[in-house]
This record gives sequence, C-alpha cells and structure tokens, in this order.
Amino acid sequence: MSMNRRDFLSRTAALGVGAGLLQLNPSAIVSPAFAQSKPLVFLSAENITGNWDPTAHTTLSQKNVEGFVMGFLVRNPMTVENPDEVVYELAESLTLVDANTIEIKLRQGVKFHDGKDFKAEDVKATFEYGSQPDRPAQWYPGPTETLTITTPDDYTVVVDTSKGGYPAHLFMFLAGFLPIMSSADIAQGPKGPLSQRLNGTGPFKFVEQRGNDTVLEAYEGYFKGKPVIPGINFSFVGDSTTRMLSLMNGQASIVERLEPEQVGTLEGNDKVAISRVTSVENKYLWFRCSKAPFDNPLVRRAACHAIDRSVLLEVLGDAGAASANFVSPVKFGYIDLPNYPEFDAEKCQALLAEAGFPKGEGLPPLEYITSVGFYPKTKEYGEVITAMLQEQGFQVELSVLEIAAWNERLYDRPGGGPGHMIDCGWSTGSPEPDLILRTHFHSSSKRITGIEDKELDASLDKERSAPTLEERKTILQTETMPMIADKVPALSLFTSVMIHAHDKSLTGLFIYPDGSMDASKATLG
Repeated sequence: MSMNRRDFLSRTAALGVGAGLLQLNPSAIVSPAFAQSKPLVFLSAENITGNWDPTAHTTLSQKNVEGFVMGFLVRNPMTVENPDEVVYELAESLTLVDANTIEIKLRQGVKFHDGKDFKAEDVKATFEYGSQPDRPAQWYPGPTETLTITTPDDYTVVVDTSKGGYPAHLFMFLAGFLPIMSSADIAQGPKGPLSQRLNGTGPFKFVEQRGNDTVLEAYEGYFKGKPVIPGINFSFVGDSTTRMLSLMNGQASIVERLEPEQVGTLEGNDKVAISRVTSVENKYLWFRCSKAPFDNPLVRRAACHAIDRSVLLEVLGDAGAASANFVSPVKFGYIDLPNYPEFDAEKCQALLAEAGFPKGEGLPPLEYITSVGFYPKTKEYGEVITAMLQEQGFQVELSVLEIAAWNERLYDRPGGGPGHMIDCGWSTGSPEPDLILRTHFHSSSKRITGIEDKELDASLDKERSAPTLEERKTILQTETMPMIADKVPALSLFTSVMIHAHDKSLTGLFIYPDGSMDASKATLG
C-alpha cells in the first residue's frame, strides 16, 4: 500500500519533512523478471555478533539481514522509487490523533515464519521490549514506563506518550524503522529464541548460521507472494579485494563497500552493474570526552581545526560526500552549520594556547584507532588525519585494527575508553536525528564519546520535547546542532556513499539508503 506524501501529512502531520526524505539512485532499481532464479549470494563487509535479538546490537550487517527477514510497519518512510510516496507494510495507517497519541491500524492475514498470526499484541510487545533501558539498540525516545500502549482490538495499536512528556510525532519517525518481533518470542526473554534466530514476517526465512554464513530461504507464506529468488546466503568477507574478485568470477551476486579504485575496475566489466547511493551514514572521528585531554572542549575544537576535510574527500573519491553537520543530509533538520569547524591552523594554535598547550606542548601521546576491511579508505585517510594533527603539535599514533579487534575497542568505558580518538560510522534507517544526536551526545547514553555536558543535555531535551515538528526543527538548527558544533564531542568527517556492485542479471532489487535491501521481487539469471 502507498499514498501520496501530501495525503500522508494530512493524516499524520508527522513524516512530511523534505530533509528527512531520501531518494535512491535510479540505477539501483531494475525491473523484475519472472524467470527461474538462482539463490542470491551477498558478501558483507561486516561480521555477525552471534546474538540475533534485533534490540541487542547496532551491527549494520545484522540490520541488513533483518531487512530480508523481518517485517516493518512501514518498510522505510524515506521512499525508494518515488520520494513522494510512503509505503506501508505491516501497518495500513499511522494517524496522529492528538499531540500525544498515535493510532496504528494493522494489516490482517499476516503470519510469522513460525506460523503465529501477526496481531496488535506483537507490535505492543515489540514497542515495550525495545524501549527497556537495558536494550543496547535503544530504539525509543523514552523508557517503557513513559509509554502507554493499548490494543483496542487485534489489529489496532494506540500509543500514548503523555507520561513521558514528549510529543507523539517524535515516536512517528521511529515506528516504521523497527523490526516487529513475535510477542511469544519476547515473552521468553532476551536469552530465549530472540537471541538464537530471527522470526519475522518478511519475504525470507532464517534457516541457520554456518560460521560466517547466514542462510535464508524464500518464505512460502509471505503475504505479498513467495519471492522468486529461492534463498539468500549472506556471508562475511572482510577483505574488499576478495569481495570484488568473488563477484567477478561469479561466486557472489552482490558485494558492498568497495574501494573507489575497485569501482573503476568493475565499471569496465560488462557483467557487473554499480550502484551509488548517498547514505544515511556519516563517518566520525569520535573523541574520548571522558578523559584528558579531550575532556576539554578547547582541545577538541583545536583538533577539528587541524583537519582539512576536503583532502579526505579527495582520498575517498566516490565513497564520500561533503557534509557540515553531525547527521546525514537526508536526516530531519539537516542544515550546513555556519559554525561547523573548518580547517584553520591559526584557530587551532590559538585554541591550544588557550587550553594551556601552546603549539601542543604538554599534551600527552594520543592514540587514534581506526579499522581496515569494512569502511573504504579508513587507513589511508587515517594516515592523512594523523599527519595533519601532528603538524599542529598533537602527538598522535595511528592504530589500524581488523574489524573484530576494532569493534571490541569502540565503546567508552568507566574511566575512559580505549585510545583517545576512534573512527566509526553510524547508520540508521530512519529520518530521526536523535538516533545520532541523543544516542551519542546526551549524558544518559555516552556510547562512544563518554561526554557529560548539562548544557548539551538541556538542549537535546528541549528539541526532543518541542510540541511541533517545525518548532523542533528550529531548535535543532538554531540551538542544538550549533551547540554540538561548538563542543565537538566528535567531528563528522563526511557522509558515506553506499557503493554496491552486482551481477547485471540481478533484477528487481531495491537498495535502501541505509544499506538494507528488498529482494522480495528480485530475480537472478
């Protein structure tokens, strides 16, 4: 089901913000053919955590698998084929009844892969479970006790946010982003079936995990009809060259996160197609604000003014796009911030002197952690950033780690996380900016930076609680985002461009801007 965006706005007054709508590169969409199809082999650049509970991780590779298996109320409010459409899946409508109330009408006749009928109880259980404070994914604007969720009948869900003191439109951005789980699975807790396998309503059914391979098969009972592709093998291959060669020799159907020079090689191959999509993901240099010297915002600002981001884009080529904010340009509220720190050696030196470290004297040795094998060119542009910081007096040593080792050192810890700076992207499939801003810069979260700043907390609380979307956008653009640019707990380096290469015989595949895919109508010759 789909509707015109104007009609959707009149009913929900929630999702109609141009900055939050995203278009897919038309070259990534091809007309489906209905011939006999081979299984699809997807080579992922990121490994699987081993815990399949959708609320227990922030791992993009697993989010991509969830896109094949799980059902969503709205598959993606940032419409792919037509930016003026909103496409519903498990929901038939989301209506903003008043400032604090949303009514969700659900599709009937849908079953989970284990045979359970999909009903309102599943949406209610998913919302309540995912909003618990011990859930690492932290999906919601407030914990369970701030939500009142009722189910007047088996196919109606009413969400009341008045106890939480925040408007319901904030929840609207998130409602379509969440994979809906079975209430029966949730009742068995986080160590039960949720952690062991995916059980969704989507076009492909989880079969098993074989080491680095996730095996899916077409779901016979999918409410839109059984997919033509008989199955998907989703495999972790950490080396981008291996991924490229596997595609070229026919062992892979589609690969992700290619290096820019590899794209040039594949563009000359008449059996391969390339897709480029400006993504929801920004790449960041995160500062450990929980320990010296980056507990001092003057030192953080000095470091930011030492970095010429235009040089990084030259290194990245097609894999990066310029950005001057802490969220992707497709997120709600994005603007180019006038006070976003640009390269300025004089400002860098003035800030170092003001902080008590003239020309960097007295600064401790600093470790900058980055990864190799997942994000394009991290080692190369990490070396450039290291040299730029060293030129201004920062004693920086670059540590380049394989993905698993890097991931173990990513998050902050009591007393300060590993290293002093770490490179990481953050991708979310919703236009909601707080999935970045509040997740990382509010003291209640402190994921990577460990920042604690009461002034920033107050501004983040203020924008979240704005009574209307327009008022919220104004606060974000004139107060909250500029404040983050002044305090710079992280520096957003650029917006990622998702690059996929695939077999030209693969048709009917939708690639969304968060990297997830809809293969329900795809075929592979």
